[in-house]
Amino acid sequence: MTSKKKRSTHTANDSWVVIAAESALETEKAHDGDPTFVKLKNPATGSASQYLFSSGDERVYEVKAFAEEFRSWFVGQMVQRDGRLLYVTPVDPVFLVLPYLQSGGVEGKFQPLQQVVMDEDYPGCRRLLKCTQASDSLHHVADEKEVGSQKFHRYNQEKTMEWLKRKVENTVSALKKTDISVGGAVKSTTYVRVKQETDATEEDYLRYAHGLISEYISEELSKGLHKHLQLPEISSPKDVEPPSKPPKKMTAAQKSLAKVDKSGMKSMSAFFSPKVKKEKN
Repeated sequence: MTSKKKRSTHTANDSWVVIAAESALETEKAHDGDPTFVKLKNPATGSASQYLFSSGDERVYEVKAFAEEFRSWFVGQMVQRDGRLLYVTPVDPVFLVLPYLQSGGVEGKFQPLQQVVMDEDYPGCRRLLKCTQASDSLHHVADEKEVGSQKFHRYNQEKTMEWLKRKVENTVSALKKTDISVGGAVKSTTYVRVKQETDATEEDYLRYAHGLISEYISEELSKGLHKHLQLPEISSPKDVEPPSKPPKKMTAAQKSLAKVDKSGMKSMSAFFSPKVKKEKN
């Protein structure tokens, strides 16, 4: 679905052109409010990224921008100078909660989620607590304990690795149904390959899927997941077939000279070497 999200009719700078699913923009209940753009901490980079909370904060979507130079949009009777095209796609909110669980897990004790998901720089993170998908899936990455009517959580590294592994396996299954190339060329963007692979191996799919999942987790978790998947390291160009030069063709004269018996013959340089001066007595 293509949608124009407008917050104000007074300025074109408050309008964007968005490609999103119907579920991201629809308002289920009148009192839930409209879908809202919120800045949250990116779980992979730690910097600010834009996300969209659906009506009632039930679902979370990541916002990616496609931008080209010198582009603008006509929105109604106005020209929107920000010519970016925004893509809104679903994201598992557990990815966004995970960094807070890890930070709280350092103490190794059970804590209520309200005390864990807190951030002065990104106060919008509190909205994640309202996401049903997040609360229903936290047991995949944390230990849970219920006291009375309140739940307490504690980060679990082993559970998290297994959860991420399943994410990779599900991604591999999806990739195999597409025409996306995941061959040996994706092993490194630095090295050049000559040999063209026709069939991708299971390792190729795992590496590609690992790279996709790594866009939603920290570098530390990405390395841990790489090890958990038992993927071999690629540490040098030796692991990738290096470019080769074809041998130079010899001329007819060079071929004939190569057949000559050169034993006892001096090289041409021997006739032009500098003479050693004899010292006078």
